[in-house]
Amino acid sequence: MSSATGMRVVVTGATGNVGTSVVRLLSEDPDVGSVLGMARRLPDWSPPKTDWAAVDLASEQSDLAKEFTGADAVVHLAWAFQPTHDPATTWRTNVLGSMRVFEAVAAAGVPALVHASSVGAYSPGPKDRAVDESWPTHGWPDAAYCREKAYLERALDIFERDHPGTRVVRMRPAFLFKWESASEQRRIFGGRFLPGSLARPELLPFLPDVPGLRMQVLHTDDAANAYRLAVRSDVRGPFNLAAEPPVDAELLGEMFGARPFRLPRTAARTAIAAAWGLHLLPASPHLFDAVLRLPLMDCTRARAELGWRPERTATEVVEEFLRGLQQGGGARTEPLHGGKVG
Repeated sequence: MSSATGMRVVVTGATGNVGTSVVRLLSEDPDVGSVLGMARRLPDWSPPKTDWAAVDLASEQSDLAKEFTGADAVVHLAWAFQPTHDPATTWRTNVLGSMRVFEAVAAAGVPALVHASSVGAYSPGPKDRAVDESWPTHGWPDAAYCREKAYLERALDIFERDHPGTRVVRMRPAFLFKWESASEQRRIFGGRFLPGSLARPELLPFLPDVPGLRMQVLHTDDAANAYRLAVRSDVRGPFNLAAEPPVDAELLGEMFGARPFRLPRTAARTAIAAAWGLHLLPASPHLFDAVLRLPLMDCTRARAELGWRPERTATEVVEEFLRGLQQGGGARTEPLHGGKVG
């Protein structure tokens, strides 16, 4: 496995929001000898010590065990958010593709698997206090994203039972943003033609305050550092990852200089459902339902066992992301290609 030249780490989903940050940080780590980035489409980007492999996890023809042979760790990040109107397609990529990754990790004898779970795996929980990693992970069953993340938690339960010699780490980050991901996330959640220029405080004299719409965010680079620390250490199990403070209408109102006004859940959901039903909005009303119910997370374990702390506050994360929306932020990979609309 690892040698005098350093650790060998394989990263799936290496060209996406989290993957690009994880690959970059691993490539800069002196204890990492090589990184293999796996993605469906190879990027025009060559960080140090990094090779690329074109692999589609949804394809049964992919020989993942061959790619994983000799690796010290596999960091599994690959995930498809769309098409939200066809959950069978995302299930094939996200769930069946992930299970192929788990099986290949075992077949190749990789000693460590670091898996990207999510706050979305958690069952509904409180908004007025934070929960630790023992909170149930049954997701919100009506939302495909949460359903898939929760199912993979159960799949990993079985994997750990059957392969006790493999060190499994489950990262459960809050919603992740960075300047480079802004255009991708606008396309995924707001639609290809939503103008990023609308993300300006002066255009928001009033801000909808939907009951329950209180969530946590994290800079993608801060999450990536937790992945890097998990690769290098002997930890196992789940880790919550989030920045402070929680984001709600009050915080956003202070940032934008806007006055929050109470908007009933039913009114907000009806508007989202109508736009989604007409294929005007990619983000589904089911995911909106889930966000209203996700608990706030306590990150004490990550600080104590990983030595991890986010470098950016939630306010700084939101400010950077809004700049990215306005400026068409992106990176030199197919998922993250930038572009301004309007």
